[in-house]
Amino acid sequence: MAAKDTLGRDGEDTAANYLRDAGYDILDRNWRCPLGEVDIIARDGDEIVVVEVKTRTTERYGHPLEAVDTRKRSRLWKLAAAWCRQHPDLARGRGVRVDAVAIVGASASEFRVEHLQDLR
Repeated sequence: MAAKDTLGRDGEDTAANYLRDAGYDILDRNWRCPLGEVDIIARDGDEIVVVEVKTRTTERYGHPLEAVDTRKRSRLWKLAAAWCRQHPDLARGRGVRVDAVAIVGASASEFRVEHLQDLR
């Protein structure tokens, strides 16, 4: 596995653990459909949360959350709707939101986590 792939996987694992520790229930990871992939689907209280995880070793080329631009957010909302259609038993009666988690560091032992909620 390439170093970039390992970093991304470790970042997603760190984000999932962070969310669990914050009280979220992880419902799905790396969920795919024809529209694309969602890193993490979670439940936070009465809301379904679609979470985009961005992992970078440094901020030399910008903060990881800068990569979650308007186009990416729009795609995440479409993916959220698709997930809810495929999982009506879990989604019915719940609000939906899109979050992003930034992971910065060269390895899991030095990761810094930032969580941005309710991206529009």
